[in-house]
Amino acid sequence: MRANHGSKLDRNNAKRLHEDSSWKTIPVEMPHFLLSKITIKAFNTFYYHKQFKKKQKCEIHYDPFFYPLDAIKHWNRLYGRRGFLQWQCVVPKTRNNETIKAIINKIAESKLASFLAVLKEFGAVRPQGMLSFPMPGVTLALDFPNLGQNIFRLLDELDEIVVAEGGRIYPAKDARMKSQTFMASFSDFEQFTKYIDPKFSSSFYRRVTNNGEHAG
Repeated sequence: MRANHGSKLDRNNAKRLHEDSSWKTIPVEMPHFLLSKITIKAFNTFYYHKQFKKKQKCEIHYDPFFYPLDAIKHWNRLYGRRGFLQWQCVVPKTRNNETIKAIINKIAESKLASFLAVLKEFGAVRPQGMLSFPMPGVTLALDFPNLGQNIFRLLDELDEIVVAEGGRIYPAKDARMKSQTFMASFSDFEQFTKYIDPKFSSSFYRRVTNNGEHAG
C-alpha cells in the first residue's frame, strides 16, 4: 500500500484524533511458533492477493492507513512472551535506492522474516533538535520476532550498512544499538552532552555511551 497526503479536506473527520475503539483483540500471548518463516510467508502471500485488482485507488482517513495494527487490540501478543524488535533507519536518497535494496537483500539472505514493513520519504527541512532522527532521505521500519542472537546479529549487520552510507538508526525504538552506531548516527552528540543533567541517566544512555562515558 502506498499513499500521498490528500488535497481534499473532510472537515467532519479531518481533525478526528486516533482512537482505540476496535472490538477485535488478541486475548492471550500466542505460542512462539505462530510467527515463523512459513506462517509469515503464508500471511504475506494471502494479504497481497486478497485484492483482486492489480491497482486500486481510493481516498481514506489517515487513521487506518498510519495505524493498521491498531485495528486489533493487544496485537503485540502475537509475538508471544519473547516479544519483537522494531528496527528503523533513515538513509540518504539515491537514484536507485541502492542502500534500501542492500538492506532488503541482506534480510532475504538471512531468511529472517519481518512481519511488517513501512517505507517513508523524509523532506528536506532540517530538524532543530541536536539528536533528531529525521534527515533528507528514505526511512524503513521493520518488525522482527525476537529470535535471540540470530536476529541481533542481523540487525548489527544492517546497522553497518546504514552507517556506511551516512544514515541513522532510530533511537526511540531501539533496544540493542551499539555505542559506535549511535555516535556515528548523531554527530551533534558531543555538543548535546553539555545540556545533560548529571543526576539523570537511563539504560539506553549507558548502553550507547559506554556506561555513560561518551567519547571525547
